[in-house]
Amino acid sequence: MKILVCISNVPDTTSKINFTNGDTEFDTNGVQFVINPNDEFGLTRAVWFKEQQSATVTVINVGLADSEATLRKALAIGADDAIRINANPTDGMFVANQLAEVAKQGNYDLIIAGKESLDYNGGMVPGMLAAFLGYNFVNSCIELTVDGPNAKAMREIDGGKETLSATLPLVVGGQKGLVEEKDLRIPNMRGIMQARTKVITVVEPTNSETATKSVKFEKPAAKSAVKLVNADNLDELVNLLHNEAKVI
Repeated sequence: MKILVCISNVPDTTSKINFTNGDTEFDTNGVQFVINPNDEFGLTRAVWFKEQQSATVTVINVGLADSEATLRKALAIGADDAIRINANPTDGMFVANQLAEVAKQGNYDLIIAGKESLDYNGGMVPGMLAAFLGYNFVNSCIELTVDGPNAKAMREIDGGKETLSATLPLVVGGQKGLVEEKDLRIPNMRGIMQARTKVITVVEPTNSETATKSVKFEKPAAKSAVKLVNADNLDELVNLLHNEAKVI
């Protein structure tokens, strides 16, 4: 089984976010980038298939040269090789188009992507990728098994869970539950050393137009100062909840 795992290079949630050029561009200075958490769950599941079912695992990313450190980490976790599409991931449709062009050439049985990336939370890429390829698609996937050409998946739905059967080739939009957080792999020294010799193939993007562009970024409004109310002053507490917080 050939598995392709889509990797997004996203800011660590502890990073301080700023914008430049009149709030039209994201400022990357001082920002630590990591594997998108939803993608990391998918990568870990793919490595499990490699260990248990002799699958091969390729990771792929649409990004510039600065995303190669993230790909090296994915290789250290257990991927066999990596592909970097040399383009700025400007919007979901552009990314999905670029991924589809490479996937068509690889004849992959299973493609695992995070259901959404941590930075823009668009949630578009897995579904559009499946549509471009004509593959079956399961989103919000929290459990996946493969037996020959057949797959069984569980996904989250409103108010519960749904179990589905599908045939390969298949695109999965994964999330937490595909593996548990305790099962995520931390690269060891051996994996890190092996990752240095594994191949990252760089391919140039196809001429695919972008459908959207970022006009302006804006930070959430700062929270107002906290007001402390004496525990004995219930009248003031009720007044603040009613007239200022407007929750009662």
